[in-house]
Amino acid sequence: MKLRMAPLAVAFVAVIFAVNPALAQSVADGAQKAPEQHQPGATAKTAPPSQADARVGAPGQSSDPTAKLDPAKDAAIRHLMDITEVSNMGQNIQNYITQQVQEVAGRAVGAGKVQKFMDTFSTQFNANASPSSVTDAMVTIYAKNFSMEDIQGLIQFYETPLGKRVVKTLPEVSQQSQRMGVEMEQNAALTVLRGMSNEYPEIKPMLPADEGKPAESAPAPNVAPAPKPAPAPATPTTPKAAPQK
Repeated sequence: MKLRMAPLAVAFVAVIFAVNPALAQSVADGAQKAPEQHQPGATAKTAPPSQADARVGAPGQSSDPTAKLDPAKDAAIRHLMDITEVSNMGQNIQNYITQQVQEVAGRAVGAGKVQKFMDTFSTQFNANASPSSVTDAMVTIYAKNFSMEDIQGLIQFYETPLGKRVVKTLPEVSQQSQRMGVEMEQNAALTVLRGMSNEYPEIKPMLPADEGKPAESAPAPNVAPAPKPAPAPATPTTPKAAPQK
């Protein structure tokens, strides 16, 4: 059973990082930025305050992440997330992960059990990480990085016609830009690899055909010349009759 579920567990992890590629970087950054333990008698190093730290330490704001957020700021952040449709992120992520899990589970547990499996998974998944809990966590992130004045200014912008247009069109602009960037980088990488294939011929079978290069015509096979037809047999000559005397 453990061996069967191993691919499913790997798929779950892959799905999480596919939904949010920055997650891996944030985890790595968190490991790199872990505070050093202070040794007795040693002078603690003071890191320069970042811009986000400066905002957190601003008057009227607490640097304690467990401190209760000001209700007015909490409401303003949630309003900003609503008008920018960011508040839908938790539900969108949950829907995406559920869909990916269903595809993998359908192959792992079989069609006869997948519905029961997904009912159990969806119930427990929503209980452990509901979309509203994702929104609550995002509110804390907004509060740490934006002041009340920042939030109010963003609300004023996104309630303008231009701001509403940005909300509607920016996702498509981002997708088109990402597709274009990926295509450009892939083409550049293939060009470099094709140029290196003479030095490393073992990579040639892995490269796709170069659509911009005309296909080389294969040499014609050596075909023996067709035999000449035999000459037609000569028509026999009819002998002339001898004159009668």
